[in-house]
Amino acid sequence: MIRTLRFDDFDEIHRAFLEAFSDYVVPMHPSAEALREMFTRRGWAPELSSGVFEAERLVAFTLNGFDDGVGYDTGSGVIPTHRRRGLARQTMEHSIELLRVAGAQRYVLEVLEANVGAAALYRGMGFRKTRGLDCWTWSGDGSEHTKAAAAAAALQTFWDVQPSWQNSTASLMRARDRFVTIGDDDGYAIVFPSTGDLPQLAVKHEARRNGIGRRLLESAFAIAEKPLRIINVDSRDEGITAFLEAVGAKRFVRQIEMAAPLQ
Repeated sequence: MIRTLRFDDFDEIHRAFLEAFSDYVVPMHPSAEALREMFTRRGWAPELSSGVFEAERLVAFTLNGFDDGVGYDTGSGVIPTHRRRGLARQTMEHSIELLRVAGAQRYVLEVLEANVGAAALYRGMGFRKTRGLDCWTWSGDGSEHTKAAAAAAALQTFWDVQPSWQNSTASLMRARDRFVTIGDDDGYAIVFPSTGDLPQLAVKHEARRNGIGRRLLESAFAIAEKPLRIINVDSRDEGITAFLEAVGAKRFVRQIEMAAPLQ
């Protein structure tokens, strides 16, 4: 049975999420609290999300967010025992109808570059590549919400590209987890100390190549006291890619952002 999800399905979603991603290329085994935070930041809307159930057991799901006329697949999965039965297509098709009724003009998702099967499924449903996204980690050489909103609004002119969904300012404003904004008028970075997630880092164009970016990374690393995760960096941004390579960051996976019109 396929149906729209509810907030009170969360425990079952968490169980199915762990099972569906148990053999994923990038290890994903979040605690219930970590998964709640991820859903919160990504704007999860259960009333726009789909699940396939066998009795009370969730076996496939597509979890969606919605913001400013855009739907976003915050996570899709099928548990290993139920793959190759067309369940992923079913949850996507059901989600698309829910999003259309809600007024979504566009549907965005990300898929691992190596996951050719999923990418083919999405292309068959009308999704097209919009950009590549790289995920990096950096381990160093050896009221914050208000600050972040003000920084991002004032310093968007520093950006060469728009952040991906989970790195957007709207995503930051939804976060329940504490984050820290560091920097000055020449550049800034935002870091989540609990996870090492670094969703935004930007340096004024005329101030680049003066060591500001490295100092921001070092400050964020000192605050987090753990390796930094710099997820879904637009691969078209040659400047940030060159910077991350120069400071010794390691790319650990590539993703493809895809989108489909809904109206």
